[in-house]
Amino acid sequence: MIDKVHFKWFKSIEDVEFKPGRVNVLIGANGSGKSNLLEALGVLSAAVSGRVDDEALLRRGVRPGVPALYKCSFPDIKGPLHIYFGAWHGSASYEVSLFNPIRYPSPAWRFHTEGLKKDNVSLIGRSHRAAVKLNPEAGLVALKMVEMSDQDDVLEMLNGLRDYAIYTPNTPTLRGIAPDTQPRQPIGLSGGQLANGVSDILKQRPLLRIGHPLNDSEAFFSRVTRDALRLIDWAKSYGTAQASSIPLSFSVGSTERVIRFTDRFMKSGRDTLSGYDASEGALYVLFHAVLAAHPRSPQICAVDNADHGLNPRLSQALFSKICDWYLKSPYSRQIFLTTQNPLSLDGLPLQEDQVRLFTVSRTENGRTVVNRIVLDEKLKKMADDGWSLSRLWVMGHLGGVANV
Repeated sequence: MIDKVHFKWFKSIEDVEFKPGRVNVLIGANGSGKSNLLEALGVLSAAVSGRVDDEALLRRGVRPGVPALYKCSFPDIKGPLHIYFGAWHGSASYEVSLFNPIRYPSPAWRFHTEGLKKDNVSLIGRSHRAAVKLNPEAGLVALKMVEMSDQDDVLEMLNGLRDYAIYTPNTPTLRGIAPDTQPRQPIGLSGGQLANGVSDILKQRPLLRIGHPLNDSEAFFSRVTRDALRLIDWAKSYGTAQASSIPLSFSVGSTERVIRFTDRFMKSGRDTLSGYDASEGALYVLFHAVLAAHPRSPQICAVDNADHGLNPRLSQALFSKICDWYLKSPYSRQIFLTTQNPLSLDGLPLQEDQVRLFTVSRTENGRTVVNRIVLDEKLKKMADDGWSLSRLWVMGHLGGVANV
């Protein structure tokens, strides 16, 4: 997990600092900078891995861009020429500034400065002014990671940042009829390999044993798989199967293994559906379940437009379950979600400090700003008077709404 992030001079972000929790929901108008914040984390992740170029950014779900697009271009900013990213976890911190000339950009960004600290003591540092000139396109911290102990909390932060990814699932890929252009384990950034991911977490689900209570890990997998089924109200069961074993049109190109649903309203023998025929909302529910529960999911990740394809009430219920899954997970994981669905907010237990809601907006001169919505006495009173979070947002009491 990371406890604080700080970004400067990246796209619409001139200077933004905020403290995320375990589950973080970003709301705001289109173009306010929500995706920019997720991508700033993606660039930081690439820097931790030692190289920042289009290949490293694409692997993390960041839209590649030239320096002219990445660097702040507000009329009143004459510098600096570099972009700054920083992250903190406990007493550890990693800060880096990257440079690439606008006129003649190189394929890889150059490390301007880079520093790793613990308890305010510098462990690793570099500067473009140093007498010893290092390769500017290679990160020093990535090289030094091989010397760190497995028990080191600094290494824990770096590993979490290194594996960060932004997911943007889409329906054809989730159905298994379109390839994922950004494959990863256990699930691709567009939702590829969903069937394999579902199969994996179902295998983790324990068998009921009389007289043998479930341990924490077993209880977690049982909870996630059960919750996912309850969210798909028309399904009696779900799982995976060989594409050749269930009804599927020959004209549909699909992966070898597909999602299988049993419809509780249909008669036996004709109640089996593939992911191609099922509602897209069910597939998005399973996607979030796999991302939350799979042992190989990244420690830190983001889902842009996490409510895509969901009915408002399903979105509310799913966001509630996502919070529960991450708060009770046996893994130390952190997620960032963006949403445009007001009802999603009503599923957030903001009384839990590790569930945090942020509004993202732009100032009169276009700068992105981030504000955390805290459940203070004023909001509690409005809630007692019948104001839901969704209503507060739509009516403009939380901020993060379009000025149209």
